[in-house]
Amino acid sequence: MRRVETLQRAVLPVMVTAAMVVALAGCVPTPAPTPTAKPKPSSTPTSEPTLSPNGTAYENRAYFDDINKKFIADGGDLSGRPFIDNLVKAGFSKVDMELTPDRTTVNLAADNISFSVRFGKTCLIGQYGNTGYTSTVQKLLSTSRCLVGTTRTIDW
Repeated sequence: MRRVETLQRAVLPVMVTAAMVVALAGCVPTPAPTPTAKPKPSSTPTSEPTLSPNGTAYENRAYFDDINKKFIADGGDLSGRPFIDNLVKAGFSKVDMELTPDRTTVNLAADNISFSVRFGKTCLIGQYGNTGYTSTVQKLLSTSRCLVGTTRTIDW
């Protein structure tokens, strides 16, 4: 019996302390939720890229990509001339363009074609074919051209 009394004396203070902690926990104020910042709506609606004829190749790359990606998505003839015609229709200068052949030396469709538009001393270069579409901005070559190798004459 003594053992029980000793145990009760040892446990009783622990139980009282635990009960007080639980009771007091309700008295501690919980912090107010921190308001989260909501993004402000843009004052200008998102607009599609546009051509900047006097801009740089970097400034016109988004427009170049937008025009080419839409053209590809529309399907149709994806050989060289239609790409050039579409870029001219979109406002790019044909005089500043280059195009690789879209036929191989054995008259098969080329796996990829490259086309470019010169902007001062830089070039917008697009490529389309079995690897999909990609573009880049590069410095004008020492030959004053954008594309390396054989190109087609754009005489239409």
